[in-house]
Amino acid sequence: MTHHRAQGRRKSQAAGSRAPGPEPLLSLLPAQEASASTPGDRAETETQRTRLEEVLASLGIRARVRAGPRGAVVTRFEVEPERGLRHGRLLRLADDLALALGAIHVRMEAPVPGQAAVAIEVPNPRRREVTLRSILESEAYRQHDSPLAVPLGEDVAGGAVVADLRRLPHLLIAGATNSGKSVCLHSIIVSLLLRARPEEVKLVLIDPKRVELMAYDGVPHLLTPIVHTVAWAAEVLRELIRRMEQRYDLLAGRRVVNIGEYNELAARPKEQADDEFEPLPYIVVVIDELADLMMQARAEFELSVCRLAQLGRAAGIHVIIATQRPSVNVLTGAIKANIPSRIALAVASPHDSRAILGTAGAERLIGRGDLLYQPIDAGHPRRVQGAYVSPRGMQAIVEQLRQGGPHAHEITPETLEGAERRAADTAETDALYAAAVAAVVLAGEASVSMLQRRFKIGYARAARLVDSLEAAGIVGPPDGARARQVLVPRDAPAVGARPDPARARP
Repeated sequence: MTHHRAQGRRKSQAAGSRAPGPEPLLSLLPAQEASASTPGDRAETETQRTRLEEVLASLGIRARVRAGPRGAVVTRFEVEPERGLRHGRLLRLADDLALALGAIHVRMEAPVPGQAAVAIEVPNPRRREVTLRSILESEAYRQHDSPLAVPLGEDVAGGAVVADLRRLPHLLIAGATNSGKSVCLHSIIVSLLLRARPEEVKLVLIDPKRVELMAYDGVPHLLTPIVHTVAWAAEVLRELIRRMEQRYDLLAGRRVVNIGEYNELAARPKEQADDEFEPLPYIVVVIDELADLMMQARAEFELSVCRLAQLGRAAGIHVIIATQRPSVNVLTGAIKANIPSRIALAVASPHDSRAILGTAGAERLIGRGDLLYQPIDAGHPRRVQGAYVSPRGMQAIVEQLRQGGPHAHEITPETLEGAERRAADTAETDALYAAAVAAVVLAGEASVSMLQRRFKIGYARAARLVDSLEAAGIVGPPDGARARQVLVPRDAPAVGARPDPARARP
């Protein structure tokens, strides 16, 4: 990169505000329909309020009902019950209220924070679509200076909801089939493509189903081609862990604690800098569907995801995981502990809702992007109507971004093959190599976690040793969640010898 291009990048990254994207690209998305309240809407709300009061009275509950804000999908009512009434009695009436009001579901929140009231959210007779473009054009989004600001949708009061991946710092999205999970994922990805340049944000898209994310093939933001096999996903995640550790070395070398401070130093004018170095791009890893990976190699993917989630924030690596199966076999305790920010779309049961959010409520959502958003710093989930991006609008933006291609990827099977060979060479000279050979042969099995525990070493070093043992023919290839098979007997004379380069994988 020339000096002028580097200076231009520094100036742009140092700017305090940014547009949501090039206007020609933003114009490819449909505009928002009129959202102002009409006399008809107000009349419907008053009718619902009166009906709600009557239904409560018929159930033996005297209460005052106030109409709150009318959102795109639901209207929120605040109920002040008579003194002495337990909130639990009201909550048990949710199904009765839904039946009496002719609603699919009625969701309650008790108590309303800071008030002696219970909130009741009733679906509107007519729902209004919230478009991605309307959130991208909102003040809440435009005022963000983060390259990782993503629009989620509109809350029940009609306000735009925008999340910053730098603060989340990782996100779990889960919901049943047809709940709007895929649209939510597309809205996040499209907004990142519109907001940030390829040198600012890189994407790693893992799609073992080869359905949802393949449409983004060829966009310049991709760090690697779309990942669609389990084996390739394992290699890519391992490479990201290696790059994360390299970034920590870079941060330590500059005496900074995170990528933001590092990039601020890189953006300094030449006359103020002791030396020149390039800013690091943020890396966003999107996995859809996690269950497909966990079914085939649970231990390996759980370890990789948790490792990235534990240490990725400071290094500028953020993970977004999506799944339709919020079971304990997929959303393990370790994964949930390391990914505290959650989005729950409509699910089938309170059990599924608790698996995602830690509380019931998502089973009373009404689908089509209706979601509960609970970031890391929130005490309770917030109801949001997710932003909608149409397949046609998404495809039009992707086609525009592909122009000028093909675009080179930093991580490919070829580059990883070279990295594996270099790692094997490094492992051959590792002082622990002979001890690692002896340990796995005596144990009769081999795994990265075993070497970590046995020698009290880090993941990267243990992984390099296992790669080298495989290249030497001492252990076999990965076998799902099981430990690797040892291929040599205990009394083999070659045990402990260095790998023969001729036996290394091509």
